[in-house]
Amino acid sequence: MRIALFVTCLADTLFPDVGRATVRLLERLGHQVEFPQAQTCCGQMHVNTGYLRDALPLVRRYAEVFGGYEAIVVPSGSCTGSIHHQHAMVARRYGDADLARRAEDVAARTFELSQFLTDVLGLEDVGAYYPHRVTYHPTCHSLRLLRVGDRPVRLLRHVDGLDLVELPDAEVCCGFGGTFAIKNADVSTAMLADKMRGILATRAEVCTAGDSSCLMHIGGGLSRLNAGTRTVHLAEILASTRDGE
Repeated sequence: MRIALFVTCLADTLFPDVGRATVRLLERLGHQVEFPQAQTCCGQMHVNTGYLRDALPLVRRYAEVFGGYEAIVVPSGSCTGSIHHQHAMVARRYGDADLARRAEDVAARTFELSQFLTDVLGLEDVGAYYPHRVTYHPTCHSLRLLRVGDRPVRLLRHVDGLDLVELPDAEVCCGFGGTFAIKNADVSTAMLADKMRGILATRAEVCTAGDSSCLMHIGGGLSRLNAGTRTVHLAEILASTRDGE
């Protein structure tokens, strides 16, 4: 199977270890992963803020760069959701039916990491070892757009040494929402406070999720509390082993 990594803007610029962990995990499972150098943004931030015309070239580039791969793996429910639910829509909005068809075809081969592991590879135990108390935050886009359901939780339950504790009000938004956190800072901060209260109630060492954006928001809040709880992307947990490789 010819597999590509779509690393996403946020991982590429701020959290490169997430991309590295994704590749390390898939290679450990016996798959070669390619990283197309021509990849850029998926265009989600343009679409979500009303700049659909500016997103069109990004939709076209994604279809061109990843069109030849059997599977594209993305360590982000948010960006995967954009590819599935926005790309073809943007193409149709500007009358490019051919691009819309290509966008739908590539989207059908684009998977959020937990989807790829469980649905495509048929795995729940990926041979990970992570001896920590962990709670899982299901991010809004992965939960509501992609409907990943309990796939990440099933993967975490099979991680050796991991003590998984349920997060109170897990399905409630953390308050990030991209530009929402900037435009509605007071509301976002209040939502973050509620989310952190739930995380701290679990006494977990680590809060994990499938989106670096939400983890950045939650991690920033937790760091200011000096609570001792840190945020770690799901890919990094699943890539961890006893020998550290």
